[in-house]
Amino acid sequence: MKKMLLIIIAIFTMVSNVFASELTLSGKSAILMDENTGTIMYSLNENEKMPMASMTKIMSMILIMEALDNDVIKLDDEVVISQNAESMGGSQIYLKAMDKYTVKDLLKSVAMASANDSVVALAERTYGSVEAFVDKMNEKADELGLTNTHFTNPHGLDANDHYSSAYDMAIMARELLKHEEILDYTKVYEEYLKKSDGSNLWLVNTNKLVRFYEGLDGLKTGYTKQAGYCITATAKKNNMRLIAVVMGENSIEERSQDVVKLLNYGFNSYRNNVIKSKDESLGKVIVLRGKQKYVDVVLLKDATELLNASQKASNYQFKLNVNKVVAPVKKGQVIGNVTIMDSENNIINKVDITVKNDVEKANIWDLFKRRLSVITSY
Repeated sequence: MKKMLLIIIAIFTMVSNVFASELTLSGKSAILMDENTGTIMYSLNENEKMPMASMTKIMSMILIMEALDNDVIKLDDEVVISQNAESMGGSQIYLKAMDKYTVKDLLKSVAMASANDSVVALAERTYGSVEAFVDKMNEKADELGLTNTHFTNPHGLDANDHYSSAYDMAIMARELLKHEEILDYTKVYEEYLKKSDGSNLWLVNTNKLVRFYEGLDGLKTGYTKQAGYCITATAKKNNMRLIAVVMGENSIEERSQDVVKLLNYGFNSYRNNVIKSKDESLGKVIVLRGKQKYVDVVLLKDATELLNASQKASNYQFKLNVNKVVAPVKKGQVIGNVTIMDSENNIINKVDITVKNDVEKANIWDLFKRRLSVITSY
């Protein structure tokens, strides 16, 4: 049965080539979005509140990746498995209470195998309790402006008042994709994980399309009786990354067919024009109390404009919005944004900006030399 499913997916991936007027989907809700600009290419009941099953773990992974970025946890930290984590049902890797696993291995099992026990263990390790973690999930949802989302758990098993929408799932996917390293886990089809007892556990990605659709490298599947089959998928081709969400599907086959239809439509109908690459300097800014007085400002990611197949590029204007930069400041740290407009002042894109290199905080001697140079220049 599994082999037949993989053959169906492979064949459909190769032959599917549809246009917007021909898009007929089996699911109850769907959306196709350009990851870079947030432009919606296709939507179907995109704001309808629905159970999201294990796509819930997209928000869980956002919080885990933020905790890693902020040094709250580290990939090689050991996590002691609780009785609560062991008791989880649904998809799991059968963790045992008091066993120890690294954050990296648990994150891998969440991203690939959708392990409910692992995500509970990480929630407890990151925020002290599942309840505190879920509170933070809802805080983050508010921060992202998700008006049709509410969480009651970090895994996605059916529960009252636990829902999202296709649009909100796409926004969550965009947020998770800011942490590009998550793709190192979600794109892997199969891998072994060493368990505490020394045995090897075979992890197989629940997202079979990572094996059969060119450029597809994430993000998260889901299934429960209430939610049906659903997926938030992302793929990148020709410098364009798309996010496709389908919800309320009747089978894995229909879920796969619908998401492939959406992605093929997007890649065949649109292109991303790179306006300015993330390595190009936008100018210099003053760094207060830094070892360097000035630092180059660059984009956090390429600035692009989404065009249809026949559309020509515009003439562009740039408006830089920079916060006060105080050392120490690290490359990758957001210090403002740039608004990109066409010749008629229509906003095309807005991209976060960062510094081109790290700037350390100046010591007393650095400040003395700087002061001395100012005095002697008179």
